[in-house]
Amino acid sequence: MSMSSWVSPPTRNELIEDLVSGVDRYNPSNVSILEDYLYHQIRSEEYDCLANLAILKLYQFNPDLYNPDVVVNILIKALTACPLPDFNLCISLLDERPVNANLDEPDPLPALLPILRGLHSLLYRCRFPKFWEEYRSEELEALRVNYTVECVGFENAVREVAVRAVKAAFTEISTTRLGSYLDLTGIEYYRHS
Repeated sequence: MSMSSWVSPPTRNELIEDLVSGVDRYNPSNVSILEDYLYHQIRSEEYDCLANLAILKLYQFNPDLYNPDVVVNILIKALTACPLPDFNLCISLLDERPVNANLDEPDPLPALLPILRGLHSLLYRCRFPKFWEEYRSEELEALRVNYTVECVGFENAVREVAVRAVKAAFTEISTTRLGSYLDLTGIEYYRHS
């Protein structure tokens, strides 16, 4: 990903460009527009870090707007940008905040944050087989069922992280080893490659 596409992805529409590039990014009345754009990213395999950071900044300035599901989805999208610093940038905007009594359901973030940090660490350190083992574990079923299943192309985006790392580090790699990095075997492997 080039710096220009990180700052302004080609899929970002004009309204979002104006919000993210101007002073309106701090206007709390725009949070629903940015949240809708996040859900567009989730459904369409697009990613816009700066728009997502704007949401987190709005939550920081306006704790009453906080939506834990939106935060989890932002972190899941940021995972797939590894090794870029996106995930850590998002984490840095999640300050210590008081428990929001306005939430209808318990906040899932305190339980999911260590899990997401662990997955990020595995991706960042190129521990791809261990990432897949953890991700597929029974303990992370709730993450898969409630969040990553909604994020169209999540697993393929993680595979792209592995492919970028392999291209940077290897001149030659066995099919078996690459398959373990991509969590693909047999027919799946050949369909994906």
